[in-house]
Amino acid sequence: MASSSRLIKTYDVFVSFCGEDTRNSFTGFLFQALCRKGIHAFKDDDDLKKGESIAPELLQAIQGSRLFLTVFSKNYASSTWCLRELAEICNCVETSPRRVIPIFYDVDPSEVRKQSGFYERAFAEHKERFKEDKEKVEEVQRWRKALTHVANLSGWDIRNK
Repeated sequence: MASSSRLIKTYDVFVSFCGEDTRNSFTGFLFQALCRKGIHAFKDDDDLKKGESIAPELLQAIQGSRLFLTVFSKNYASSTWCLRELAEICNCVETSPRRVIPIFYDVDPSEVRKQSGFYERAFAEHKERFKEDKEKVEEVQRWRKALTHVANLSGWDIRNK
């Protein structure tokens, strides 16, 4: 009998998003559309996120996904959870033939790429909060690198125009 730790559930798509910005709007509709098309997408649960480090279930969902969608919104970079997901997504993309597609929801792609505006403020807060912890400071640098990498990819700009 196989041990449960070796059974990694696989998903067609993992969507990284900031719940407070898009859960009841864009990503809610996105998950419905994916489901209607028979696409198995990982949908996080508010109860899943407990503690400081990335939850094992979330890590397994990312590692077991074939494609990644990142929905960059105004508060995405304020969320350490979103940034941790993004860093793990980048690890997966670097070590396998999987792809990540950025979606810029109600935020200018150049603001995400250059980490200006909302993103600049979010990183200033992370830097201040973690300034005494060398490991956390290094983690923030990994988040910046991952954000720049994904934001430079071709994706969709979805703003209220």
